Amino acid sequence: QVQLLESGGGLVQAGGSLRLSCAASGRPFSSYAKGWFRQAPGKEREFVAAVNWSGGGTYYADSVKGRFTISTDNAKNAVYLQMNSLKPEDTAVYYCAASTNYGLPKRISEYDYWGQGTQVTVSS
Repeated sequence: QVQLLESGGGLVQAGGSLRLSCAASGRPFSSYAKGWFRQAPGKEREFVAAVNWSGGGTYYADSVKGRFTISTDNAKNAVYLQMNSLKPEDTAVYYCAASTNYGLPKRISEYDYWGQGTQVTVSS
C-alpha cells in the first residue's frame, strides 16, 4: 500500500503560479509512475500530467502543456506539479496518483493509489 498526502492548493490570481506537492508513505514510491488529475464542478475527472518511474519521461494534457511541469524527488518520496500562467479554467480539485503500470499511464483505471485532493481556485 502507498498513501499519498497532498498540499499546496489555494487561491491565486489569473497569470499567477502555484506548486502542488504530494508526499508518499507506507512503501517506497520511486518505482511507480506518478500522475496528476483534476476535477472541476460538474465535470469528470481528467488527466493533467504524468511522469514515468525513472523520472526521465513526462506527458501532459494539451490544455496545460507549456504551463505545468511535473517532477519527482525520490529522496523525499514526493511528486510535484508546478503550475504557471494559471487560468480560471484551471480551477478544480487536483489529485495526485501512483500507478504500477509501465510507461506514462493516462487513464484513471491505470492508477492504483490516490491522494485526497486539494482545491485550486484561479480568480479572474
